[in-house]
Amino acid sequence: MPTERDLTTLLKNMKPELQPGIFVFCTIAAGAPVPAALDPLLTFREEEGTTLVVHREGAEAAGLGYAFASGLITLTVQSALDAVGFLAAIAVRLAAAGISVNAVSAFHHDHLFVPYDRADEAMALLQNMGGPNETRAGS
Repeated sequence: MPTERDLTTLLKNMKPELQPGIFVFCTIAAGAPVPAALDPLLTFREEEGTTLVVHREGAEAAGLGYAFASGLITLTVQSALDAVGFLAAIAVRLAAAGISVNAVSAFHHDHLFVPYDRADEAMALLQNMGGPNETRAGS
């Protein structure tokens, strides 16, 4: 499937999907191995340590401290990695409602980690995006 760059088309066709479960952010020491029992959804190495995004149950079972219990919303439109303004428009909409978002752009889709207790509200806001005034919000 071809990727999309046009902001209006992206907003109109993003079709957000709330993934099951509660996701959390953990960190382990730089260079430390990922605990064998974990299957991280996301791993990112930084100078201070390695960030792992995992299901909360996995973090608890591994005895890892965690932060930001979040719901995961996948935007199912195949956005181009060089699309301009897509995540900005979404962040503006969620910020206006006081909802924080940690966005991850993967090869095929964009993924949004939002506070778990506000995930349904975030979904409703995203499902109502894509009208004629939306592209201005992210410009």
